[in-house]
Amino acid sequence: MSQNAQEPTRIGVMVVDDSAVVRGLLTKYVDEQPDMAMVGRAGNGAAALMELDRVKPDVILLDVEMPEMDGLTALPLILRKVPGVRVLMVSGVTRKGASETLKALSAGATDFLPKPEGGAVRAEEFGRDLVAKIRAVGRPRQAANSGARTAPAAAPASGAQRQGQPAHVLLIGASTGGPPVILDVLSRLGGLRTPVLVTQHMPATFTTLLAEQIARASGRPTAEARDGEAVQAGRIYVAPGGWHMTVSRGVSGAPILRLDQGPAVHWCRPAVDPMITSAAAVYGAAAAAVILTGMGQDGADGCRALARAGGRFAVQDEESSAVWGMPGAAYATGMAAAKLSIPEISGWLVGCAEGRHAA
Repeated sequence: MSQNAQEPTRIGVMVVDDSAVVRGLLTKYVDEQPDMAMVGRAGNGAAALMELDRVKPDVILLDVEMPEMDGLTALPLILRKVPGVRVLMVSGVTRKGASETLKALSAGATDFLPKPEGGAVRAEEFGRDLVAKIRAVGRPRQAANSGARTAPAAAPASGAQRQGQPAHVLLIGASTGGPPVILDVLSRLGGLRTPVLVTQHMPATFTTLLAEQIARASGRPTAEARDGEAVQAGRIYVAPGGWHMTVSRGVSGAPILRLDQGPAVHWCRPAVDPMITSAAAVYGAAAAAVILTGMGQDGADGCRALARAGGRFAVQDEESSAVWGMPGAAYATGMAAAKLSIPEISGWLVGCAEGRHAA
């Protein structure tokens, strides 16, 4: 927690941005919250490092592009200086900004927020997301993860016991802290030919670059999904920012991908629930899913539908999750086949695809 002695229960926040206007806006959002306090401000990475001699925040809002020392350069220095601090990158939506942000996530940043492009509605949405993310990542780990209900003791879902049923599709859902885990998991699938569908809570441009990163990490053809395309063996499909990705049957009866801009689900588009729920309807027992780190409850309803259809799902464990909201909510259904550390996830997915259950 913050070392501000007068407000020991508040989440201490520091903003690092070269724009005085942005610093003022972020300070306004933080100061309006009774459980938060702005404890430091800096105009670039070098100034931030000096400020950290004076304050020890719980969360740092770090701009990507700044003079003298940018966010990507400052990030590892900040993480070394304040072990355990959570860093949220605040990025422009340009391709360069998105690219630098994804590099920052792989370098230890917890999550990111794209800056609003303008207008009161966008600013309001940005403020809501900012506050929610600070609250989710800024509390002590146990408290931050306690929003996900503890699952009752229960036997694995019946689908998890279908060891003779190979999965014909693998589904991955993630949010806060997800990109590095996704890259790690998909880089370990080896020569597996089972198609993989990925929904990560991200806006457009970011999902394009995420698909490119996955392609490099996995060595498999990877791209944002296109409406109406067939689900093919050996490929990885990423839900594009701003679009829900679902599965249906085409004219021939073979599975195809559909994209839609229907209402946000759990405040998200793309959302994980539509992807998994639709895959459960199409594939039934021949589908397997994993819910990775993320705030909120997106994915739990889809996992419940998948288990009832005979499929299997696992969740990332608390210890390795940046926020155990999404995986915790899915685990709380009592229908999860397993709760796994990051190194175990890829093996579990391969086991599902090969018709065995390797926890």
